[in-house]
Amino acid sequence: MHSTLFSSTRRSRPRLSPRTSGRPRTPRPARRRGATALLGVGALTAGLLLALPPGTATAAPNLVTNPGFEQSGTGDMPECWTEGGWGDNDFTFETVADAHSGTKAMKVDITRRTDGDRKALITENADCAPTVTEDRQYDLSLWYKSTTPDASLTLFRKDAEGGWQYWTDLKTLPVSGTYARTEVRTPPVPPGTEQISWGVSVYGVGSVTTDDHVMEEVPPPVVGPDCTGTAEECEDGSWEVLPTKNPVRSMHSVVLHNGKVLLIAGSGNDPEKFDAGTFSTALYDPEDGSYKDIPTPKDMFCAGHVQLKDGKVLVMSGTQGYPTADGTVGYQGYKDSYVFDPATEAYTKTNDMNDGHWYPSATIMGDGDVLSFGGLREDSTGSVTAERWSAEQNQWLPTAEVNQTWSYWGLYPAMILMQDGRLFYSGSHTFGNGTPGTGASFYDYDANTITDVPGLQNKDERDQSVSVLLPPAQDQKVLTMGGGNVDSNPEANRLTDIVDLKEANPAYRNGPLLPQGEVDLGDGKVDQTGAQGKMYGSAVLLPDGKVLESGGALHNRANPVYESSLFDPATETFDAVSTDPEERGYHSSAFLLPDGRVMTNGDNPGDGSWNHDVSVYSPPYLFKGERPKITSVIDKEWTYGDVQRITVDKPIAKAQLIRPAAVTHSSDPNQRSVDLPLTVDGDNIDLNVTANPNLAPPGWYMLFATDANGVPSVARWVKLGGPAALAKDAPSAHVHDFAGDPAESPKKPAARKDSVPVAPQISGCDRHYGSADVCVPTTFPDTVAPATKERCTWLKDNGYGPLEVNGQEDPLRLDPNDDGRACGKADLRRR
Repeated sequence: MHSTLFSSTRRSRPRLSPRTSGRPRTPRPARRRGATALLGVGALTAGLLLALPPGTATAAPNLVTNPGFEQSGTGDMPECWTEGGWGDNDFTFETVADAHSGTKAMKVDITRRTDGDRKALITENADCAPTVTEDRQYDLSLWYKSTTPDASLTLFRKDAEGGWQYWTDLKTLPVSGTYARTEVRTPPVPPGTEQISWGVSVYGVGSVTTDDHVMEEVPPPVVGPDCTGTAEECEDGSWEVLPTKNPVRSMHSVVLHNGKVLLIAGSGNDPEKFDAGTFSTALYDPEDGSYKDIPTPKDMFCAGHVQLKDGKVLVMSGTQGYPTADGTVGYQGYKDSYVFDPATEAYTKTNDMNDGHWYPSATIMGDGDVLSFGGLREDSTGSVTAERWSAEQNQWLPTAEVNQTWSYWGLYPAMILMQDGRLFYSGSHTFGNGTPGTGASFYDYDANTITDVPGLQNKDERDQSVSVLLPPAQDQKVLTMGGGNVDSNPEANRLTDIVDLKEANPAYRNGPLLPQGEVDLGDGKVDQTGAQGKMYGSAVLLPDGKVLESGGALHNRANPVYESSLFDPATETFDAVSTDPEERGYHSSAFLLPDGRVMTNGDNPGDGSWNHDVSVYSPPYLFKGERPKITSVIDKEWTYGDVQRITVDKPIAKAQLIRPAAVTHSSDPNQRSVDLPLTVDGDNIDLNVTANPNLAPPGWYMLFATDANGVPSVARWVKLGGPAALAKDAPSAHVHDFAGDPAESPKKPAARKDSVPVAPQISGCDRHYGSADVCVPTTFPDTVAPATKERCTWLKDNGYGPLEVNGQEDPLRLDPNDDGRACGKADLRRR
């Protein structure tokens, strides 16, 4: 997105669309490891703000041409300055005599506003926009007067391939009746950036007058030691398998704001426990490695869950019934819903949902409400009922009070909240094919429309792929990785796709292929070859701005893949690192702990077994020197657009809020990392909080402070939201016009219906064999010949024991002698 440029005017203008070029770009090559300290910081992190006394002189030259508007231009604007903005509003740009110094200043005034903003910007051309150097940072300062709280310092960049585009908002400017000085340090300049432009965005009724702009290059910081661990640890990190096993078969992992981890199993995919009504939850304490049993009122196996703004965990639906032995009825989801309270360590029932939702989505919105879609109903059909949890009423709303498209979104559809309040369905889901159309889409709740997003590769082979909103959330980029299809059971793929939601017409473009590791095909680990990738993978946002992807398997609940890598959003490259020694396929989880490590658990292969071992990964940044420490947090209750003070024991380069995990089945659509620009006064750091709750939905967050070597502190917990965010003088959200002009036409709601048919064998398991927790694939891998002996050999190699045949049918020809036992000796002698 770049600024819209036009001549001065005093009348309302129609909505314009300043946006990023949609041209695909190829990933840039990976940097050499250990090349410079700023590489560990990440290219789009919040920068360092310096609080200098008014008038303090600095040695660096000012890179802004005509910083005080003293030189007139050829048009109405001063030399090297241009009007910018968009939307439906009445505005004026005026050079005024009310200057901080000299004789001129620039006043931007909005007198009526429906949407959009107005801003005076450095002209985006070779003569006026300052040239910058990759990975360097720049101090930006100006003097201003403001009558509106709705103003922010906004930054644009010229990309060598994509041209001029929006970069980031750095801070909200407080109202000031007299001239005040503000200074902010940019994030490290992203790769490929040639020039930058900046100015103050006004996005509310009122005026902002600015003068004396300064831009100075910052010398690179002094960094710590290259390595304080072994060479391997500093390059690749290290994994540890903990001595104490996870006591429950947990496929749901939620990191609570007290630092403990809620591990929900329900019946744990064990039909015997379901029949006995034995449901389990464990509470893990990383401080002492202990597990506490939590009474579990209902089978929360394959429920949905999300952290509410008060820190409680909303758990929705679960398993009302397992598939029948004859395969005529599939899984069934109930309507019940519960809230888990970390304070009381107990579940409390809420009102029921309007429909059953086995495998539902769960996305928290900017107002604290929760939207949920998809899943299976009580009769095993697909639910088309959208559900909305009201944060104000603390209950699920009736169907009539919730916008309905009567669309079936599938199982665990990854619905990611965008900066303007819409949802982006990334195409990641569980079981079978993607949604009709392109496989990815926007859902606009207020307009109640669905718009296809093109470009997702192999949309029907993204079953249990993983999608994440890349750090920082302000960049609005989504990465989708891997996947397969339990119906057709191909080898899982290596595909990755990246979509930039800042573009006018967003479309997925091809990302780099996933790195390959080793795969166990039944007789030990071998190197992956060809196009072999993974499904059931996990992705975890790290405080240094990178993404850990790990775990996975090659086929439907079979053939674990041993591979882990770090994805760098700045370079769009993967770096293979140390690998989890444990199998982590179906029903596994990975999540960030407050100490900066990553914990993984679970694995539930098709033979019905469960891996109770727990692994912990220490990323390379934990072996790069002494960690900074947040010594105090003045206030743990934060509001939007706020400034909050912390103290640290050593210099830091950035701070960020990371939303704690609530993950299951490779899916955590609420995971996000939000940058916090800094104001620095020695060890006192003021953090500038985003004014946009869609970037950081209300709730508890882990606050990390990270030094110039990429080493993070241990997190402190803060709660974002609060009544002050609704005060009359609180700043509004600066919502940009991203994804505002998609080529596809929006689709209106379909005709009302009760449900859609779903095959009872949607999980890719043929229920004619074994118990409900055993998954004999309905379709064997392509490498297995369609004959009894070859299929039985594959089952044996993958850990399947004796299998009873349920009923008289034998669709896979595993029991040719009809004795009711699959793959017996007599069966293997028959063809």
